[in-house]
Amino acid sequence: MSAGKLYLIPNTLGGETTEDIIPQGVAQIAAQLRVFAVEDIKSARRLLRKIDRTFPIDDSEFFVLNKATAPSDVYHLIKALKSGKDIGIISEAGCAGIADPGAVLVSLAHENEIQVCPTVGPSSILLTLIGSGFNGQNFAFHGYLPKDQKERIRRLKDLEQRVKRSGETQLFMDTPFRTMHVFEDLLNELADDTLLCVASNLTLHNERIQTRTIADWRENAYDISKQPVMFAVGKL
Repeated sequence: MSAGKLYLIPNTLGGETTEDIIPQGVAQIAAQLRVFAVEDIKSARRLLRKIDRTFPIDDSEFFVLNKATAPSDVYHLIKALKSGKDIGIISEAGCAGIADPGAVLVSLAHENEIQVCPTVGPSSILLTLIGSGFNGQNFAFHGYLPKDQKERIRRLKDLEQRVKRSGETQLFMDTPFRTMHVFEDLLNELADDTLLCVASNLTLHNERIQTRTIADWRENAYDISKQPVMFAVGKL
């Protein structure tokens, strides 16, 4: 029996529809799968029902794959793949495998010579990068910033210096509950002429993406608290 395939299925970044966000071919693949490794079962089921209202949720298997997942549980999924089952990885939001625990299963699939099939979908990282006007050939994503404010400010200043030294675009994010604190630190601590892109609610009806100098942002800042936000520091 030939091994199954491991599909990386993108999730939405929020909102109620998938038609303009998930390509039709990807939706068709997801609708045919019956075994899933997911970061969050509720959001995965919600995505599948958006893709296909008649999707047989009760006839499908969902395995939680997050930072707390035991290695033995991940190997169980590898055994399922080797037995011929196709499996879809679904992140809580955006593309699976990017800043996502699903990368562990992808790595093991490669080690076991199982075919990995990435599919296209929304990525807040790439959407911010291409919408910022910054360097798209040389960039780095740093994930979440430190919770401690002193450490966070130190990190922000380091990223600012990287941009000045190399022109490399620096992308980062934080939880919706800390986005306003990060924004305030950026405006209070970075140089007036440093360029900052703020991308909030990407792909949603209230999407907003804007690049300004820190000095301009101080005059035009708006409330981004409790919103999904991606930040980028770079050069035009």
